[in-house]
Amino acid sequence: MNNKTIDQANNADLRGSWQAIQRAAQRARELAAQTGTELIVSRGGVMERIRPQPAQPHRLVQEPEAGYGNKG
Repeated sequence: MNNKTIDQANNADLRGSWQAIQRAAQRARELAAQTGTELIVSRGGVMERIRPQPAQPHRLVQEPEAGYGNKG
């Protein structure tokens, strides 16, 4: 078994995956708060419903613009 932590992985994509997962989780909380949707999580094998609190404006995840349409 490999005892390295993910930030010590040889693969750059794998090293960056933890930050990507954290950004995705933050974005899911933001979206759930905006739409009044509960999040379902498992903690210690127990399913819980969480109602996220509205995020502070300075803590919102910034997503790059989608590259739709022709650029030319």
